[in-house]
Amino acid sequence: MKKIIYYILAVLSLAATSCKKFLTENDPNNVTLGSYFKTENDFTLAVNGAYNQLRGLYNNKSAWTMGEMRSDNTHYDYKSSDQAVATVNRYAVADFLDDKYNNQTPPKWNSAYNAISAVNIIVDHINDIKLSDASRNAILGQSKFIRALAYFDLVRFYGGVPIYEHAPLGREQTYIPRATAQQVYDLIIADATDAAAKLAAPAFPQTGRATKGAALTLLGDVYLTLKKYDLAEAALKQVTTMGYSLYQNYGDAFQLSNKNGLESVFEIQFNSGLATPQANTDASIYNFLPRMVNTTVVTGVNFNSVTTVGGYNTPTQDLIDAYEAGDQRLDASIAIAEGTFNGTDDFTATTVKSSVNYTPAPGKVGRPFPKKFLHTHTIGNQTNDNWPVYRYSEVLLLLAESLNQQGKAGEALPYLNAVRERAFGDALHDITTTDKTNLQALLLKERRVELAFENKRWLDLVRTGNAITVMNAFGVKQKAQYSYLRPGSYNVTQDRLLFPIPNAEVLLNDKLTQNPGY
Repeated sequence: MKKIIYYILAVLSLAATSCKKFLTENDPNNVTLGSYFKTENDFTLAVNGAYNQLRGLYNNKSAWTMGEMRSDNTHYDYKSSDQAVATVNRYAVADFLDDKYNNQTPPKWNSAYNAISAVNIIVDHINDIKLSDASRNAILGQSKFIRALAYFDLVRFYGGVPIYEHAPLGREQTYIPRATAQQVYDLIIADATDAAAKLAAPAFPQTGRATKGAALTLLGDVYLTLKKYDLAEAALKQVTTMGYSLYQNYGDAFQLSNKNGLESVFEIQFNSGLATPQANTDASIYNFLPRMVNTTVVTGVNFNSVTTVGGYNTPTQDLIDAYEAGDQRLDASIAIAEGTFNGTDDFTATTVKSSVNYTPAPGKVGRPFPKKFLHTHTIGNQTNDNWPVYRYSEVLLLLAESLNQQGKAGEALPYLNAVRERAFGDALHDITTTDKTNLQALLLKERRVELAFENKRWLDLVRTGNAITVMNAFGVKQKAQYSYLRPGSYNVTQDRLLFPIPNAEVLLNDKLTQNPGY
């Protein structure tokens, strides 16, 4: 583990945010955490730093590579002349050929532990100064929500992992073995429960900080994952009383003017308009477009994505076919860049068309891309889009699933149909079945199209026990379509439901054990 390094970096980061204070009050060669936390604002800055670490967890390339490209939702544009290590390793994750040396999966592990380390410093020093109960609750509530969120990501992608409830202060505290998955979940539940108790309900417009609604949604998601459906129901029903609502049109949920709005439960913040821009880059639309010398036709900004970011997270035909006729989410979620590929597999777009009933023009090919993340911006690969972690539509679908799994299909239908009525613009497409098995399948399909490209699909397939069957069948279709796929690709077994512990971590910490199959 790199915990000692993370701890030192976190200390230095905190010091940097208040440089003047250290220069005037302390020996700059002997800065300690004990000398840093002097005011409530110091803790506010530390919490901001913890939020910043979530950008790496949810917005680096490993997030969508491991979340969407691992699933049947998206694939990639193969470029035979680009066999760079990062490119090949990203292909390998999508094709189930990744191993413990893959360099595209460790950033998720590292980002999660960076967030945990930042939180632990706050928790360890919260009693350094006297704070009002309200301030203390706000600081601890946000911190524990962030830690729970980070561990929830870790346990679902890697299984049991080392647990750090405090910042390690030496080798023995740093290099520790993996906890069981259940022990990790116990910590997540404790943190999310405490966060929900300490945080206030949302006030609209929101600030982007965690609220009671966000903590209860996380808690409901965790309980659903653990098949504790009654507890999930109890947590999620509270969220439905907090003033959240669906926008009239699906696409409105992703508009820049609706950041942190009525449908937002929690989202990762970006602001490209600051003096020092905090732009969305690693999960911006440019990663999901074809490789183009000039992206102007699609984005309105001239940017060369051939050798940098383009060609990934391409919507599959399998996903497009999952949208029912009349579902407005298809047009809002996926568009078609129409044009031509050249001999080196680079694309020139001539127009952008709707994905609904699309047929390519003569001599042209259509390449789909996730339209829901395309909004006005001025600098290539620097967009102003926040990243949605939880939207209110997901709360409704989680609640519907928790009710159905308890045999309460009749109670589940109104929550499911509220999402569908927004999608179709009427109640003519409401689901009426109360058969538990059929309704569960419909709920999983509804989550697929409602939450497409939000990095939910792979985790949904795993938690519902469908990953092996669905992805092996999908792989047969992929290999029939793409000649470049290797014969061993899409051999999805139980071992492939988790990712390998980063090999560098195993080498650093001899108490870590690798996941089976790697």
